[in-house]
Amino acid sequence: MWIALAVLLVLLTLWFALIMPARSTKAQRAPFSGRTYAHRGLFSADQSVPENSLPAFRAAVEADYGVELDVQLTRDKQVVVFHDDDLKRACGMPARVDAYSYEELQTLSLFGTTEKIPLFTDVLKTIDGKIPMIVELKSGGDWKALCPKTLELLTAYKGDYCVESFHPSLVRWFYLNAPGILRGQLSEAARYSRKGLPLYQAIMMSRLFTNILTHPHFIAYRVGPKCLSVRISEALGAMRVCWTARPTDDHAKLTRINDAIIFEHYRPESRF
Repeated sequence: MWIALAVLLVLLTLWFALIMPARSTKAQRAPFSGRTYAHRGLFSADQSVPENSLPAFRAAVEADYGVELDVQLTRDKQVVVFHDDDLKRACGMPARVDAYSYEELQTLSLFGTTEKIPLFTDVLKTIDGKIPMIVELKSGGDWKALCPKTLELLTAYKGDYCVESFHPSLVRWFYLNAPGILRGQLSEAARYSRKGLPLYQAIMMSRLFTNILTHPHFIAYRVGPKCLSVRISEALGAMRVCWTARPTDDHAKLTRINDAIIFEHYRPESRF
């Protein structure tokens, strides 16, 4: 019996060590807590104002929402704001973003509009420090080059920003190289990430077992039930961020159980 209890205690200690978040200060959390964030900017459901476009970010600024956006690299190592690894959904081209230079990407249109894939620097000029920003770094390309290039641009930016990623290696990069920046681990139930990951990796990600390496300040979790590991990590101090809230979700409930909400296709209050 005592051996079983000792083994159980060791396993519990290991579990807590694996999912333990980093503790953020009140000053670090202040610009981001109690805010709603327009997912990929304040874009329209029919993409007439395209996602991750300059008009979508201007609309978010005018409405006083924060924004969530995605960055990745072109072939010539320019940091652009774009979500998908490939261009098929947004631009009708069955090729990866990093197969093109930035100049070549400017020949393509976003969702059949006149808008183009923007440089991150142009998005930063558009936002101009007026609203807080959640920057998701995509891992589909050369993320080892993306991280320092993004950090260089953010360091020169005069505004509130934090970073996040699904891939633990990118979150860990910021933990090691820019520990003062608020960083988050994106996660979701294993049944979702299982589509693109081996089962064991999907389970590790959904249970936050990589926190021991990444030390995230916040957990950005897909709207829906949270597993016990996520709830314990939040109880241990991780900020609670949810994505992506939609009109059919109970927004009032989400404001009660989260510190920040990433939303799309409706107009919640900008602060709660």
